[in-house]
Amino acid sequence: MGRRAADRASDGQDADTANEPEGGLAHALGLTVASAAVWGVAHVFAGRRVVGFLLMGVFVVLVGGAVIVVLDFPGTLKHIAVQRDWLAGITVGILVLALIWATVVIRSYQVVRPRGSAGVARVLAGGLVVVLAVGVCAPLVWAARDTYTLRDTIGTIFHGDVARPRTVDVADPWKDRPRVNILLLGGDGAGDRTGVRTDSMTVASIDTRTGDTVLFSLPRNLQHFPMVARLRSRWPDGFTGVGGPGDVGLLNELYQDAENDPSLVPGFGKGRRGPELLREEISYLIGQPIDYYVLVNLFGFSDIVDAMGGVRVHIAQDIPFGGPEDGSAPTGVLKSGDRMLDGKQALWFGRSRTASSDFVRMGRQKCLMKAIAQQADPQKILMSFQQLASAAKKTISTNIPAALLPALVTLSGTMKHGAQVTSLMFVPPQFHVVRPDIEVMRRVTAKAITASEDQQTTSAAPSTPADASPSAGASASPSASASATSSASASPSVSDSPSDSASAGLEQSTTKAVSLTAACG
Repeated sequence: MGRRAADRASDGQDADTANEPEGGLAHALGLTVASAAVWGVAHVFAGRRVVGFLLMGVFVVLVGGAVIVVLDFPGTLKHIAVQRDWLAGITVGILVLALIWATVVIRSYQVVRPRGSAGVARVLAGGLVVVLAVGVCAPLVWAARDTYTLRDTIGTIFHGDVARPRTVDVADPWKDRPRVNILLLGGDGAGDRTGVRTDSMTVASIDTRTGDTVLFSLPRNLQHFPMVARLRSRWPDGFTGVGGPGDVGLLNELYQDAENDPSLVPGFGKGRRGPELLREEISYLIGQPIDYYVLVNLFGFSDIVDAMGGVRVHIAQDIPFGGPEDGSAPTGVLKSGDRMLDGKQALWFGRSRTASSDFVRMGRQKCLMKAIAQQADPQKILMSFQQLASAAKKTISTNIPAALLPALVTLSGTMKHGAQVTSLMFVPPQFHVVRPDIEVMRRVTAKAITASEDQQTTSAAPSTPADASPSAGASASPSASASATSSASASPSVSDSPSDSASAGLEQSTTKAVSLTAACG
């Protein structure tokens, strides 16, 4: 009886030994690492094949599905990346995946660890497994954090217009809308400045089918221009300012005037009144509806450029900056040639008027906008995403609703692949900056849009005037030719509006927009 019991005990010990994984702690740790890379390896080795192959199958489905989505549905991914509901779900999904992955790593070690190891060795091995689990989770947690940050950034910037909400047809946002016009504003707000002056004002008129774009730039010193009908009783002879210190009635004063006086834009809150009045007034001047605006604080703009890794531009001639405006003692110089600029240098490139003029600066700003749009590198943006998101939230404001972002993402992709971008600037000598003739501005704007659409229809190359010559003093700009589309004999007026005959001649000589590719080098 006792002998039989001993035999049975011996048989049980042999069976247990047969089911134990072979090898020491090093072998177990190796299998755990392998299971961290491919789920189920440790389970299969330990004889738990059903669980092991099930884990492998789930892992293959997850990895294969991710690869297929990335390679075959990049457009869908871009749309998802700008939709807050999707981003919330993806954030939760990534965190759940991190938890599951860490569990798989720890459980894999448990099924293959040898029994009877020394206490110190087991503790050390367990610590290494925890480190491995954390290492596996870290990239996923980092991805979840960036996904949440993107969602928060979209919600902060793109919350639409509460005072003038617009319904977006998500299924077909461009239905019956052949063009979308967006007002791009560059403001100079900073901690040591009072108020904001919009020194850069450009309307981007975009063909929603082709992405072809015409940029209409208005000078900051446009003066005594006629106001929209509802404010004409206040300024019957054109805008002359609100009587504040330093007011002379310039276009770039409108923003802060509206911010200070709620009666100018009833129903809009602070931070929205300025852009809304500019949107309304510029729409009136050029005779085109403006759908949305984007305001960029130029002093925060340098942080965005740095987060992108810099921007490469062509500089035709040295650009001095800082010091007296006559350029007699600049604090620095941007040398001519193809240059990679950091944020501070890009800001000087777009803002310097030293030994130059407002109109030359406007041309450089268009080239800078084009360079940034073309050179935005997704990999660099991803690596500096937190910095970029933080800078964007402090720097950018807009009334574009988040629901329109998927359509704008698609449109921007179209613009990057062969769309023609032309530029027309309402600057001397072709246009009067004091008491501008808005009928001329409207006709020239309409003709530039028609020319852009006709160019796409006929597949013709962008036309540039053969006899283009920049205005006096504009030769220092690499894009000076963008402000001079022909050799116009009309000179800018400094006091009176142009006569009918002058307007006619002026209009005939300024009906073409210039390709930015040609203008920017």
